[in-house]
Amino acid sequence: MPPPELLALRSAAAVRARCDLVYRFIADGKSAHFRLDDARMDDVAALVAETTRKAYPDLRVPYHSRWRHFAPDGVDRWDALAARFDVNSLERARRAVDLATVSVLLDAGAGDAWRYREPASGKIFSRSEGLAVASLDMFAAGLFSSEPSEPFRVDAAALQRLDAAALSQGMQVDAGNPLPGLAQRAELLNRLGAALASHTDYFGRALARPGRLVDYFLGTVRDNRVSAPAVLAVLLDAMSEIWPSGLTVDGVALGDAGRHPAAQGDGRSGGIVPFHKLSQWLTYSLLEPLETAGLAVADIDGLTGLAEYRNGGLFVDFGVIVPRAKLDPAQRHDVASEFIVEWRALTVALLDRLLDPVRRKLGVSAEVLPLASMLQGGTWTAGRAVAARLRPPQGPPPFAIAGDGTVF
Repeated sequence: MPPPELLALRSAAAVRARCDLVYRFIADGKSAHFRLDDARMDDVAALVAETTRKAYPDLRVPYHSRWRHFAPDGVDRWDALAARFDVNSLERARRAVDLATVSVLLDAGAGDAWRYREPASGKIFSRSEGLAVASLDMFAAGLFSSEPSEPFRVDAAALQRLDAAALSQGMQVDAGNPLPGLAQRAELLNRLGAALASHTDYFGRALARPGRLVDYFLGTVRDNRVSAPAVLAVLLDAMSEIWPSGLTVDGVALGDAGRHPAAQGDGRSGGIVPFHKLSQWLTYSLLEPLETAGLAVADIDGLTGLAEYRNGGLFVDFGVIVPRAKLDPAQRHDVASEFIVEWRALTVALLDRLLDPVRRKLGVSAEVLPLASMLQGGTWTAGRAVAARLRPPQGPPPFAIAGDGTVF
């Protein structure tokens, strides 16, 4: 039986607690990499509030999720596809979970050069929106289904046999249109297929697919009510082993986690900082399908902000997170480095500290603007806009990151 202190790292609570330890370490001036200027937080809050009000004048801000990326030009491609389904609401929710799962796992940074030309419209998209539209087209074409007569699904058999060549064709990758980490993304989907097949309690026995999570929660929760951290816990239990570059300790797969000396903890968990960025991104993206299936989702603020480069870049670009050394654009920082672990931990901790100031500037309550909505309204959009202004035209992160396409 794995040590309980290691299993405890597979949770949003552990992400928040360990990131806060790193935040305090840096706030106390102990970091060799960064210092903090909290006086700049009010400027960040003002921009995030302004960005949110501009995008959502009625302040009815949806959750930050993959669903927003399927309509980069205002055309909701998921609704258009779902209108073709002749199925009940439960199966529609399953299909939504199927799509969200593969789309989120493919959404780990597209680089500056990659583009996707949508065959139906001829429109060209890049970055997260391009990856979303490409994944939707592959889903609609049945690439992730093992049964040609049932294309609109994702199942274990299809994912396990998917190869990089098929994914490359679907993503329109070639020498002139490179996508970082293509082989690793294909491997990630292969690993997902294996996880689906082995966790039949969550994903079904006769046909293992992500969408069976809807049935699992409907059959196990009380009063059709599930907490967002409980959804994440299921995903981490089922999927922590799928990450090619994930951290493993004593044979326990911890997934997206790094090491830092400030992250004190019990036993073998000491020195480990979990982030679970894509797993939490997936959790946020599953909330709407679960709600359409009749489940009430509680404790959304039990999840954390996402430790990724739009949110993190915003704090660097506004001077809240201040690198101690001048940034070298040519230096690529490994995702496992202490430098990047500190930056990601600060991102999570600062997003928590930003939430109340943004609510006050917008004049809304915690019920109106949960953390998931601030991210959408919000920090991710503001981070992208500031990056594009400071580092045109594509707005990359404030420093280069060496990754395999399965974290950023």
